[in-house]
Parts: sequence; C-alpha cells; structure tokens
Amino acid sequence: MSALDWAALPSLIYFATSPSTGTRDATTIFSPEGRLYQVEYALEAISHAGTALGILAQDGIVLAAERKVTSKLLEQDTSAEKLYILNDNMICAVAGMTADANILINYARQAAQRYLLTYDVDIPCEQLVRRLCDLKQGYTQHGGLRPFGVSFIYAGWDAQRQFQLYQSNPSGNYGGWKATSVGANNASAQSLLKQDYKEDCDLKEACGMAVKVLSKTMDSTTLSSEKIEFATVGKTKEGKIYHHLWSGEEIMALLREHGLAKEEEADSG
Repeated sequence: MSALDWAALPSLIYFATSPSTGTRDATTIFSPEGRLYQVEYALEAISHAGTALGILAQDGIVLAAERKVTSKLLEQDTSAEKLYILNDNMICAVAGMTADANILINYARQAAQRYLLTYDVDIPCEQLVRRLCDLKQGYTQHGGLRPFGVSFIYAGWDAQRQFQLYQSNPSGNYGGWKATSVGANNASAQSLLKQDYKEDCDLKEACGMAVKVLSKTMDSTTLSSEKIEFATVGKTKEGKIYHHLWSGEEIMALLREHGLAKEEEADSG
C-alpha cells in the first residue's frame, strides 16, 4: 500500500467498525441489542404518515385513510392516493412513502393476474399478502438494499375464509385483524377501535365507526372529502363480491350523517 493508503487506513477501519455506521446504517447487521435499525427507521417514517384504518364487519370491510394536504396551493388530484385496487376481490390502504407503495402494488397486481391466468381463479387473499410480504422481507436481508418505507392494510374476500383484513409492515411481518390502523396517531386509533368495535357490526356501522375514529385522530380539526378517502368491499344481494372507492359526494354524505362535515361545505349542500 502507498503512504496515502496507509494514512487512510485508520479512518476506514473506524468507519467499518463504528457503531453509528456499522449497525445503524447497514440493513443486514444486528446491533449489540439485537435490533435492525433500518427496519425501525422505516417504521418510524410510517408513524409520520397519514392515518389509515380498516374494520371488518359481518357483511364486508371498510378502509379509510387520511389524505394530508401539504399546501393550499397544491392542486388536488381527484384520484385516490391512499387506497388501491389489487384485483376484483382485494383492495388496500397504504401509509408511508407513496413511491415505495407503487412498486409493491404493481408487484401484487401482477402476482394476482399471473395466478388468475394459471389457475383460472382469483388468488386467495392471504396468499397474495404472503407473496408481497416475502418481497418486503427480502429487502431487510440483503446488503445494498433498504426496507420499503410503507405499511399496508389489505381488505379482501375469498371462498375459503370469506371476508378478511390483514396488516403488514416494512419488516415483512403480517397478521389478520378485526380492526386495525397504521400511520400517525396509531396508538390512539387502535385504542378507539378496541373500545368501539363490535363482533356483529354491519358495514354501515363500520363506516360510521371509521369516520368517527378519523375525526378524533386526524391532525385537522375539520373533515372534508378532500382530506379523507373511503373504500368498501362487500357482497351484493345476488352474492357477487364488489369493491367500491367512494366519491367525494358519498364521503360528504357520510360526514353529514354523523355531524362531522366541514361547516362551509355542509351549508353549501
């Protein structure tokens, strides 16, 4: 080695062995306390995202999400940015980095279509969730990668288990829930859901519960169709499964029904 190389060696050794760089910046290295800091940092990023929640009812599932308006000057997009359709029987809500979510949503849609093309039947809900979580977990196990900074709430139906609600986080872990939430004020939302949830609630009651929880946990003091998104999965009288992303008018009608509409919008209606 040259004199310059030898002079730089102590700095290189320090960089490689320093606790701040060796364990906190590396995705695949456990800290002395047994922690993966990059995964924890991804979870922390999600805790600053808009709240998203899901509630499982007897006859369907409701997903609701907070759409954060960062500036009054920003032109509002009419399309959903927190709720997405995965296939004919599944939808999801996201909290975290939208760019990361788009990659995973495209992967899930392709996996669902490949399964449908191969077996001529829609993929079971948990199997699609597991495939997505396997991908997310892989990004915590290989060097040069970082975890996806997004959590999902999945709502779907299949013939084996009927209506199902799942949640997953950047570590690749997932679980089934009766009611759950992710994002900002998650602890408060979980506490409210735990208090108000009823095993025998129907889809209409679940929608009312969702909007009330959002009204108590969102940073905004008033609710409007520009600040929240709603979607439902249900079954028609003919037994056909449907998913529905709510329009602004439908959301405002729900807010008025529960006395939560923004005053000026309620007056104009």
